[in-house]
Amino acid sequence: MDSSEYREHDGLSLAGLLHTKQVLPVDLMEQALALGERCDEAFNALCYLDPEEALAQSRQAQLKGQFGALPFLLKDSGLASTYLRSSVGSRLFADMKSPISATLNERFIADGFISFGRTTVPEFCMAPTTEAAQNGGPTLNPWDQTRSAGGSSGGAAVAVSSGVVPIAHGSDGGGSIRIPAACCGVFGLKPSRGLVPLGPSRGEAWGGLAADGVLTRSVRDTAAALDGVVGMEIGAPYAAPAVPGKYLELLSHEFRRPLRIAKWTEAFDGIPVAPECVAAVEYAANLLEAMGHEVISAPLPDIKYKSFLRSHQDVLAASVTLTVNGKLRSSPDAEWRSKLEPAIADAYDIGKTLSAETYALAINRFHAIARQMEVYMSGYDLVLSPTLTQLPAKLGVMSMETDFRSFRNTVGEYTTFLAIINASGQPAANVPVYWTDTDLPVGVQLIGRFGHEADILRVSAGLEEAAPWAERYSRLKLTV
Repeated sequence: MDSSEYREHDGLSLAGLLHTKQVLPVDLMEQALALGERCDEAFNALCYLDPEEALAQSRQAQLKGQFGALPFLLKDSGLASTYLRSSVGSRLFADMKSPISATLNERFIADGFISFGRTTVPEFCMAPTTEAAQNGGPTLNPWDQTRSAGGSSGGAAVAVSSGVVPIAHGSDGGGSIRIPAACCGVFGLKPSRGLVPLGPSRGEAWGGLAADGVLTRSVRDTAAALDGVVGMEIGAPYAAPAVPGKYLELLSHEFRRPLRIAKWTEAFDGIPVAPECVAAVEYAANLLEAMGHEVISAPLPDIKYKSFLRSHQDVLAASVTLTVNGKLRSSPDAEWRSKLEPAIADAYDIGKTLSAETYALAINRFHAIARQMEVYMSGYDLVLSPTLTQLPAKLGVMSMETDFRSFRNTVGEYTTFLAIINASGQPAANVPVYWTDTDLPVGVQLIGRFGHEADILRVSAGLEEAAPWAERYSRLKLTV
C-alpha cells in the first residue's frame, strides 16, 4: 500500500483490510508516520511523535475492537497516556508525563487504535485558532495556508483532512471540535455531556462545558468510534441518556417521519454572519428538504448572550488559575509567568480574584441555558445553523497578545453558535457539505436534543450521501 491508496480509505475501510489480512498493522503505521512527518513540515500540526514505540506496538499488535490496529493521534489536551508526553500547548507545561492512562484512552486502545503522537493545540486549549508559542508557530489550514486551521483541536483537523489518519481524538469546551472541523472540512461531533468518560483523574472540565470526541473523514467512522468509547464511568458526576443501540447500525435506519428542523441564519445580539456562512446553511437546508425533512426558519432562543460570554470567561479563567497553581505547587517555577501567553497570564489573574458567588452564578447560567434549549427544542428535532459566523480566520487575527476578556469577546463573535451548546450539554456536529468556489470549506452545524446523537449521525450520513465530500481530500498535496 502506498500513501495515495492509504489516504483514500476511511478508518473502517482500513480496519476491513486489517481484518481480512490484506495489510498488516505495521504497513499502516509506516504510512501514517511518513505522512505525519510531511504534514508537520507543511502545516505544523503534530507534536510528541514516538515512531519507535508506535512501530513496536504495530509489529506486536493483535487485532481487536472495530478498528483492529489503526494509527491514531491524541490531542495535546493532556488526555493521560503513559507513554505520550503532553504540554497542553503551553511552555509552562512542556513535556508532562503521566503515570496513568485516561479511561477514554484505554477505551480507544481496546477498540483498536494505536496512538503514535499528539496534535497541536493553542495554549490551554482556549482559542479557536491554533497558534501557540509552544508549537513554534501557527498550525496552518491545509486549504489556505494564510488562514487558521481552527482550534483548539486544530492539529487534529489538519491531520484528518490531509490524510495522516482517518480518525483523530478531539475535545470541545466551546467549539473546539466543531471549529477546526469547519475550518478544515471534516466531520466533528461534540457528544452530549456525560456520554464519553473524562476520568479517572477528573469528573468534569470547565464547569461541565467540555466533552471529548473524534474528528473524522466520514460520518460512519464517528459513529463507530463512539460505539467503542461511550458509556458510564464509575463515579462520574454526569450521565447521558441510555444509548438507543449501536450508532453504526442506526445509520441505516430510516426515520419514521420527516424531522422538523429549525434553521438559524442570524446570530445573537445582531453579530454579523458572513454571506458564505448563510449560503452554506441554505444549501444544507435544500438538501434536507430534498431528503424529505421540514426545515423551518425559526427565531433564536431568548438567551442573554453577553451575560453568557461573561460567565464562560469566568469559568475559563478559574480553570487557568486552578491549572497553573496545581503545577506551581508540585513544581515551583520562578519564571512561570513569562512562560504563559499574555491572554492566559491575564486569565490567571482574573481567576485569582473571582468570588465564589461569581463562579456559582456562571454555573447556574449554564444550567439555565440547558433548560432553555430543551424547552426551545420541544418543537424541533434538530437545529441547523452556521458553524462559524465567518470564514476560517486569517492567521494572527485572534492573537493571545492581548488581555483575556478582549480576546474572548472577539472569540465570542466568531463562535456565536457553539459555546452555548457546551453550556446546554447537547450534542452538535459540524458537517462539511459546503465549499466556496476557491475550495475553502464552510461548515454547517446540526444541534440535537440531549442524548440524541443518533439523530445527528443519521441526518449527517444522509447529507454525506447527497453531497459527498471525501473526494475533495485528494486535492490536498502534502508537499513542502
